[in-house]
Amino acid sequence: MDMTGVRLTELVEAAGCAAKIAPGELAGVLAGLPRLDATELVVGFDASDDACVWDLGDGRGLIATTDFFPPMVDDPFLFGQVAATNALSDVYAMGGTPALALNLLCFPNCLGIEVAGHILAGGAETCRRAGCAVAGGHSINDHEPKYGLAVTGFVQLDERLENGGAQVGDALVLTKALGTGILTTAHKGGLLDEAGLAVATESMTTLNEAPIRLARELGVWPHAATDVTGFSLLGHACEMAEASGVTLEVDATSVPLMARAREMAAMGLIPAGAYRNRDFFGPRVALDDALPLDLADVLFDPQTSGGLLLALPKLDAKHLVGALRKEGLPAAVIGRALPCGEKSVVVA
Repeated sequence: MDMTGVRLTELVEAAGCAAKIAPGELAGVLAGLPRLDATELVVGFDASDDACVWDLGDGRGLIATTDFFPPMVDDPFLFGQVAATNALSDVYAMGGTPALALNLLCFPNCLGIEVAGHILAGGAETCRRAGCAVAGGHSINDHEPKYGLAVTGFVQLDERLENGGAQVGDALVLTKALGTGILTTAHKGGLLDEAGLAVATESMTTLNEAPIRLARELGVWPHAATDVTGFSLLGHACEMAEASGVTLEVDATSVPLMARAREMAAMGLIPAGAYRNRDFFGPRVALDDALPLDLADVLFDPQTSGGLLLALPKLDAKHLVGALRKEGLPAAVIGRALPCGEKSVVVA
């Protein structure tokens, strides 16, 4: 809260990655865009990858991405941390290392300018932890506050990770628990206290650096990767399955969930983005008839700064999960890749 007493979340209609344009509408827009083919562009937006990759001609790829959204918390510094963590995640999801970032800030006149300073400071602190330089950016007046980053990173081209690449028999690893959209919605509605929200904010400010670092150190490099954000676990799993030409089977009982996420879901505290995700991705997902509705809602919950979804051989997945848990991450093997079937994702 700033000196005017205005809460950040009071100024926005949707929060975090739940503010994304509905996936069906976005797909329609992207399909009609003019294309300029470039041989150096080795990863574009064709398979819904998290960032683009440009071949630098020396074995390295330049990763470029951008992400910004309205606040899901009222503390400006924390909002800056979450937004920056979320933007940096796209680089990690491509197997890369973030190097340079530019601030993107939309800011309303009703807030004191010191609030903008706190938001930017939160983003800068997160970038410092990631070893990523912040070199300026752009700001405009807007009736809703929004913040994020345009990030540039680098990756060895033979190590780049994409949505496509999951192989039949691969295990699926999820590196963070689900529930950020539901918990932040419940907090905004006054039905979840600060301790309950802290479960989500701790996760949202945790960089996705560890899974990539440990995979490299252990020699268990994934076949495919994506970060789980606004389109939900099941939505991003659909994208990975379709880009890879496989069906992904998700064991719902193995998916790590944030404390009280199912409780809040059962009370109907579901962000609108979850319903949009279900509408668009639902026909491509086979849900077990016995799956409780509240659990299904969490699986379609739009995540802000969620974890990585990785596909890699079963034994490699076991080693990676063990190493991630030693670093305090609630990583788990949540399923496997099957031969392509009628549905993109099967939830058992």
